[in-house]
Amino acid sequence: MPETITETKAPMIEAEGLVKIYKTKELEVLALQGLDLEVQEGEFTALIGNSGSGKSTFLNMIGGLDRPSAGKLVVGGRNLFTMNEKELVDYKRDVVGFVWQNNARNLFPYLTSLENIMLPMDLIGAKQKRERALELLEMVGMSAHKNDKLTTMSGGEQQRIAIAIALANKPKLLLADEPTGSVDFATADLIFDIFTELNKNGQTILVVTHDIALSKKVKRVVAIRDGKISSERILRESYADRLKESSVDWRNEDTQEEYVVMDKAGRVQIPGDMLDRMNLKDNKLVVEYADGHVILKAPEERIPEGDT
Repeated sequence: MPETITETKAPMIEAEGLVKIYKTKELEVLALQGLDLEVQEGEFTALIGNSGSGKSTFLNMIGGLDRPSAGKLVVGGRNLFTMNEKELVDYKRDVVGFVWQNNARNLFPYLTSLENIMLPMDLIGAKQKRERALELLEMVGMSAHKNDKLTTMSGGEQQRIAIAIALANKPKLLLADEPTGSVDFATADLIFDIFTELNKNGQTILVVTHDIALSKKVKRVVAIRDGKISSERILRESYADRLKESSVDWRNEDTQEEYVVMDKAGRVQIPGDMLDRMNLKDNKLVVEYADGHVILKAPEERIPEGDT
């Protein structure tokens, strides 16, 4: 019998050794320091990290709003290092949709919700645009506000319209930068529930969030520290089918397993709180292998030979 060849899909996002340097006359800032990350088609992934960690820089690069300094970045099969300006415009229109924390970047205040959603659509007929816009309003639960303008809507309602706008051209990848940063807890939960529903229907989503509690509802959470991926949290199987259940206290329950991430050079970032507890005198550690475990010790705590 002939051998069956299994075709493997390329990742939606493939970043390898990604570097971003911002230069001024006085100094250089290394925002990304060899970041490696793959996001598969159909994943809902959250990026978390402290201010200045590089998460928004990375999101802007994926969105085609900033250029990498070095490394590899391929999104939706398109190489962001080799694109010319026309290709970049096509990429931002066809491949990615962007939701901002400041929804004024998505919305025109003098247009209705329906008109705002129709505005960025490709050159299709007016009837098709209207049908698509109405479908998106229904999707984000805003059908009753189709003729409302920005000034008559709450911040949460505006953000739901902004999500619909980002989806107008059926992007392969939906990006969201702190989409719940300026709304209350209940509205933030609702926005994440919309993302969850979109993801169930096949939409690939990458969201930057500072809200650790909300990130507990996401199947994969990637933490960035000092311009590199430091750890990942993966949703436990027991919670995978309960993402929209009101009975789950997402703010207090331990819903995910956490892992440190090893890069291609075999390096890991040790969580800062663990390093603090080790009371290191300098930046040196002893590495031991015992009983199938890799153990990191302060130099004076070396495991005696043969003691496992």
